[in-house]
Amino acid sequence: MIATPDRTPLPRDFFDRPVLEAAPDLLGRVLVSSTPDGPITLRLTEVEAYDGPNDPGSHAYRGRTARNAVMFGPPGHVYVYFTYGMWFCMNLVCGPEGTASAVLLRAGEIVEGAELARKRRLSARNDKELAKGPARLATALGVDRALDGTDACAPGETPLRILTGTPVASDQVRSGPRTGVAGEGGNGDVHPWRFWVANDPTVSPYRAHVPRRRRS
Repeated sequence: MIATPDRTPLPRDFFDRPVLEAAPDLLGRVLVSSTPDGPITLRLTEVEAYDGPNDPGSHAYRGRTARNAVMFGPPGHVYVYFTYGMWFCMNLVCGPEGTASAVLLRAGEIVEGAELARKRRLSARNDKELAKGPARLATALGVDRALDGTDACAPGETPLRILTGTPVASDQVRSGPRTGVAGEGGNGDVHPWRFWVANDPTVSPYRAHVPRRRRS
C-alpha cells in the first residue's frame, strides 16, 4: 500500500540551510499551484542546486541584478525567470538571506489536476510528460514572472505552496551533472548537483550544453 502524502506545509527552516542539503531533500515533496483556473498538485522528482557566488552556473554568480533579486531574499520564496524568449522556470530560494542559492524544479508527477495540466501542455504525448523538464513544469502549473517572489511557506492560501509529501529514501536518490549548463558549472565532477528519483518516468533526460549558433 502506498502511503498517503503528508499535506503539512514545509517550514521555512527546511529551506534555511545549505542548498546542497535542501535540494535532494525536496524529492518527493509536494507543490500545490492555485490559479483562477483551478489547483494542480505535483510530486517533485528532479531538481538542480545552484549556489550563488560559489557557482559559475548560477544566475547570481556575478552578483545581484533586477532579474535575480529574489535569490538574495528570505528562504522559501519562489524565484521565476524567463529564458530563451518564451519559457519560464521556477526555483525555490535556500540558505540564509543574502546567500543567493536556489533549487531549480526540473520535473515532477502531476498527482491532482491533470485535466487542467493537459490543457496547458497540449504537446505532451502522455501524462508522464506534463511536467518533464523545468519549462514544462512551470507551464503545467501556470507559473510565470508574476509569481516571482511568492512566499511558498506563508500561512493560509497562497498561489504556490510546498508541502511535506513523502520524502524519497536516500538509496533512491541519484545525482549527476546539471542539464545544459556551460563551462565549469556543467562539469559533473565538480558540480554533480542535479538530483532525481531513480527510475522515475517523469524525470527529464540529461542533455549537455550545446552552444547556440549565430545565424549567418
